[in-house]
Amino acid sequence: MNYKAQVADALHQALPEVDLDAISAKIEVPKDTAMGDFAFPTFILAKQLHQAPQVIAENLVDQIDVKPFKQVVANGPYVNFFLDQANFGATVLKTVLETENYGHNTDGEAGHVTIDMSSPNIAKPMSMGHLRSTVIGNSLAEIANANGYQPIKINHLGDWGTQFGKLMVAYKLWGSAEEVSQDPINTLVKYYVRFHAEAKEHPEMDDEGRAWFKRLEDGDEEAHELWQWFRDESLKEFMDLYDTLDIQFDSFNGEAFYNDKMDGVIETLESRNKLVTSQGAQVVNLDDYGLNVAMIKRTDGATLYMTRDLAAAVFRKKNYNFVKSLYVVGGEQREHFQQLKAVLKEMGYEWADDIEHIPFGMITVDGKKLSTRSGRIILLKDVLNDSVQLALQQIDEKNPSLADKEKIAHEVGTGAVVFHDLMNERTLNFDFKLEEVVRFEGDTGPYVQYANARAHSILRKAGQLEIDFNQLTISDEHVWETEKLLADFEAVIRRAWRDREPSVIAKYVLNLARTFNKYYANSKILNDDNERNARLALVLAVSQVLTESLRLLGVKAPVEM
Repeated sequence: MNYKAQVADALHQALPEVDLDAISAKIEVPKDTAMGDFAFPTFILAKQLHQAPQVIAENLVDQIDVKPFKQVVANGPYVNFFLDQANFGATVLKTVLETENYGHNTDGEAGHVTIDMSSPNIAKPMSMGHLRSTVIGNSLAEIANANGYQPIKINHLGDWGTQFGKLMVAYKLWGSAEEVSQDPINTLVKYYVRFHAEAKEHPEMDDEGRAWFKRLEDGDEEAHELWQWFRDESLKEFMDLYDTLDIQFDSFNGEAFYNDKMDGVIETLESRNKLVTSQGAQVVNLDDYGLNVAMIKRTDGATLYMTRDLAAAVFRKKNYNFVKSLYVVGGEQREHFQQLKAVLKEMGYEWADDIEHIPFGMITVDGKKLSTRSGRIILLKDVLNDSVQLALQQIDEKNPSLADKEKIAHEVGTGAVVFHDLMNERTLNFDFKLEEVVRFEGDTGPYVQYANARAHSILRKAGQLEIDFNQLTISDEHVWETEKLLADFEAVIRRAWRDREPSVIAKYVLNLARTFNKYYANSKILNDDNERNARLALVLAVSQVLTESLRLLGVKAPVEM
């Protein structure tokens, strides 16, 4: 049902000397449907054929086999293709409704894709700053699966590093077990923020923090007990949030997991004479890659993020044999991942080319960056709770007698936050305003969910459905844009994976919801005439694709709202 490919084949038969892929890459979809469903610009052939583009277009129309199309015309330098709408629409509906997992493909051949995502730091609450990695990673996992891969979602917990030494210093100076036990995460954050505030006046505190972390690395009993306590309390709160978002993981192996696996990294680097001493630290020179040196061990012998990430990459390749390894981490870490790949190459691992950093922009609130150190934290759980309450208020206004209001408000409220994040191209920064995110109108998740609920309402009113697949032609002109979008779903799923970009799905499903709502407003779907069967088939097909699109984004699709 790839009509673009059909257009490309028709052109290629008339232009055998031009590469098929080159033709396909130039085919456009006109913004004005009066100009056809597909258009091919002939400018690109003028130099090769030594003719004016308008002449080339006219000659092509004479040579193209027009039988598969309603019409093929020359319009200046373009060849415009008009599809047979009746046949196209019927074929689309039949394909959507009869195909299991419509839109999916097997391109990935079941290859493993590891996805390093979410990865909050222990002893800190999950703030809005953690949302992006979590939901982008989860959506990419679903999109990978829809493209035939086996995703492996890894929550690489930040459960190691100098910050724990600093937190231990803060706890020993100002903390108490009683205070921590009453409100663990918020209390630990309070200590952490105070540490950084006081360290500005007393920089020697940073040295104390590093010393405590070294004690932890060396197996000191007191340091380990504190670390384990901080970790256990943090995980309880993290799991509550992941349950709220309905996100699961295949591994919670964090930085600490690799403590006994870093020696292998260092031995490999030493055996290849890649580790050199610089100002007391051990580093890998990356001049050949145009990068700064990668520090592997500090002057005090403590390891760094780089050391553990190298160990993690080697472990994941050995245990999962990935064909791709994605790291969904903010754009400010770009150089770190460039260095990571370069060091792995220096270690002799050509599979380093299969590692991809998936960067994303920042969320700001009222134009200001969020920061744990400065104490400017907006907790993710508070945002999700507020979004659910806003959704409940709107449901009460629109449908006060709705059953399971609280459950549906949860799906709408949390879905609104997730959808808003993924609707934005991931590399862009955006400002978050909750009231705009949880609206039932406009470019929002609730708008798409409401379109799906409307489709289900129509189907309930229709009663028992027995779709006749031999009668799927709809003559209503308003249906055309919706049918074309349904046909494009498989290409959209491929494009979302190719670009590692969930916003491709989000923008697509917004467009589908809009065209369906326009069709609904202009058509009497339940009229008892000879096209009623086809109209209901369309509603069912739209609902299936809306639901699957939302699922690929990690958003629920309630059948009533």
